[in-house]
Amino acid sequence: MFATINGFRCSFADEGGGQPILFVHGFPLSRAIWQPQIEALLKNYRVIAPDLRGHGESSAPAGVYMMDMFAEDLQTLIAERQCGPVVLVGHSMGAYISFAFFRKFPQSLRALILFCTRAGADSAEGKIARENLAQRAEREGAAAVAEQMLPKMLAPPTAASRPDLVEPVRKVMLATSVNGLVGSLRGMAARPNALDLLPQINVPTLIIAGENDLIVPPSESAAMANAIPNAELVMIPSAGHLASLENPASVNASLHAFLGKI
Repeated sequence: MFATINGFRCSFADEGGGQPILFVHGFPLSRAIWQPQIEALLKNYRVIAPDLRGHGESSAPAGVYMMDMFAEDLQTLIAERQCGPVVLVGHSMGAYISFAFFRKFPQSLRALILFCTRAGADSAEGKIARENLAQRAEREGAAAVAEQMLPKMLAPPTAASRPDLVEPVRKVMLATSVNGLVGSLRGMAARPNALDLLPQINVPTLIIAGENDLIVPPSESAAMANAIPNAELVMIPSAGHLASLENPASVNASLHAFLGKI
């Protein structure tokens, strides 16, 4: 499906019925990372999964993609589809967007699921690294970003033994537009620290981490769980930063258990 929202053409899936679950992918990916979860949940829930601006099949306007901008896109999509309040599932950058969404649109939020992410802002070194990668993307395109990020996306055993997974993830990355790559990198570098927000989160919250995540150490997830009132923490075995694809059975079981309680 497509809808024109906030000046771009947004591609999204909207399947099933019942309580709406909004899946927000990370960088530099697309809604394809959620396919095992969509298939597992659509019998009991309404599942909405957009491609963020600049990613997947959505169009890619030029500019810096601030996390507030992404949050506004999600709110507009919710209004377009008449499906709020939602359970918001954010992976990595998608969780940065989730924090912005909580600040701006708390009335549209039923619960939060924060997936392989952190709450802190980028360090000075991290900001420089993002800018360097943005400039490399401008020069060399998506292949340069995939080359740098793919080895860290999956747990080492997965990367070594699952070519059936590695290659599809590579293709998703290669399909991300240069505007999407550059806009997101600069937007993530500019995002505010969300550590102060964590104690204020007053909706049911589940935090999911891959035990072998090379991008966001599981300790970051544990720290978030300690800071958010009554948050639950689940560590997914045999999984890295893309736990939704690496160990979908464990992820889906965790989602069903959490959603059944809220």
